[in-house]
Amino acid sequence: MREAGQGDAGTGGAAGRPARPTLKQVAVRAGVSTSTASLAFSGDARVLAATRDRVLAAAAELGYAGPDPLARSLRRGRSRVVGVVVGDRLGYAFADPLAVVQLDALAEEVGALGAGLLLIGGVEDDPARLAVVEQAPLDAVVFATCGGDDDPALDLLLRRRVPVVGVEGPYRDGVHLVDLDNRGAARQVAGHLADLGHAAAAVVALPWGPHRRRGWLEGPRRGLRGYNDAWERLAGTEDVLRAAGGPPLRTWEAAANSREEGEVAARALLCDDGGAPLPAGRRPTAVVAQSDLLAVGVVQAARALGLQVPADLSVTGYDGVETPWLGEDRLTTVRQPAAARGREAGRMVATLLAGGVPAPVHLPVELVVGSTSASPPR
Repeated sequence: MREAGQGDAGTGGAAGRPARPTLKQVAVRAGVSTSTASLAFSGDARVLAATRDRVLAAAAELGYAGPDPLARSLRRGRSRVVGVVVGDRLGYAFADPLAVVQLDALAEEVGALGAGLLLIGGVEDDPARLAVVEQAPLDAVVFATCGGDDDPALDLLLRRRVPVVGVEGPYRDGVHLVDLDNRGAARQVAGHLADLGHAAAAVVALPWGPHRRRGWLEGPRRGLRGYNDAWERLAGTEDVLRAAGGPPLRTWEAAANSREEGEVAARALLCDDGGAPLPAGRRPTAVVAQSDLLAVGVVQAARALGLQVPADLSVTGYDGVETPWLGEDRLTTVRQPAAARGREAGRMVATLLAGGVPAPVHLPVELVVGSTSASPPR
């Protein structure tokens, strides 16, 4: 009796499934060597047309679809898979217009290499996430949404010698960066508000770290470096709007980059503990949101409270994405090149897989003054 999985094509496998026919069986059926059969499948011009037809006919008779792509990739030392690490749940990434454009551009560049993307989500210390990073066959990995410098997944990848590209981080040796000046851009936004006369500003921050929370950013948590984009943008804002020697700007940490979180933050900044709107003298005259989605939520909540934007409250964002929820109003924001972020990351992957060392990329950003910022009310 044959053991399961050791029979010819068509016999039961270990799980009761027919065993996959092999290239060797095809070669025997066609009366050629295994190497000739392999060349026939790869379209090698050295194989005569009649021989190729005989090999393909034998394959069709046996139900052989072609060489196992995984085994072939392993022989070549390539998996044709590029991992893409995104923060927390994948749903957050696909709800962010900037991330969608960036991932689309990255997929186009990687697709030109004959590879595909494997999206890796979850909190940084999630065992399932770490198992994927540790075990999956990966040609390279892109941290697409600003990974933390101490992300344990990064440690695993560097130990595996998997090439790593980071978009706005992680800032670690061995990571090839596509970066932009978050702190400088935040200074431009804050300078714009200062020039308008705002002295009472508050901030709605992006998630500060991997374990999402919602609330005031203060105490030990504020002292942490946090995610690089959030930390740099807050630092740039405070460079301009925080009084010398004064307390930190009042800052609310959002649990996600979404309009809904922006609305929650606005009510925390603009209302008392009972939910009633604060009087003018006790509320900020400007809110600096660290993304356009958060800023839209702030504007919507302010309007629901009866405040006019920008007459009663100026609101700024960051990203430069489309904001159809605001109608004809256009956010004052920082425009960053979303597609270029993805393209440059993909080009870095191509350089790394070709054995090269890509040069760091520093992308430009631009302050765009819209209709949501004006002088503070008098």
